[in-house]
Amino acid sequence: MTSVGRSEPALDAAERPMLEGWLDYHRETLAVKCAGLTDAQLREASAPPSALTLLGLVRHLAEVERFWFREILAGEKLPDLYSTEERPDGDFEVAETATWAGTEPVWREQIAAARANTAALGLDDFSRGVGSAGAPFSLRWIYTHMIEEYARHNGHADLLRERLDGATGA
Repeated sequence: MTSVGRSEPALDAAERPMLEGWLDYHRETLAVKCAGLTDAQLREASAPPSALTLLGLVRHLAEVERFWFREILAGEKLPDLYSTEERPDGDFEVAETATWAGTEPVWREQIAAARANTAALGLDDFSRGVGSAGAPFSLRWIYTHMIEEYARHNGHADLLRERLDGATGA
């Protein structure tokens, strides 16, 4: 595995660049975990009995980016990308026809939208949308939550990748 395109967050950055740096680091860590694998490998549930796959993680994180930065932060009304009422875990359910070439651009598009929606906001600005408790979220909270979300799923990606081809690190 290679870490090309991924750089460590600055050690002395201010709060916002630090949060954005760690989020970008974790986004690219997921890409590194998927690099160099075939579509079949990316769809393989390599840690039985779990059905989790690397491609499912990327699809899930595309949904999470869309939810937090577009639906909650910007207040956009959008349908889910992969999940439905009948298939609430549709983001994790990867069909034999799912490919990296079809999934990565969707994920990257949601990341680009996230960056666009945060550009003019401060960390103390609140979301237009609200959570289940009816309260909005600060951008700081959303960044922190997204770092946690990626870090947790990158741990899953570590295990899946190691089971696929023995690659560790990155």
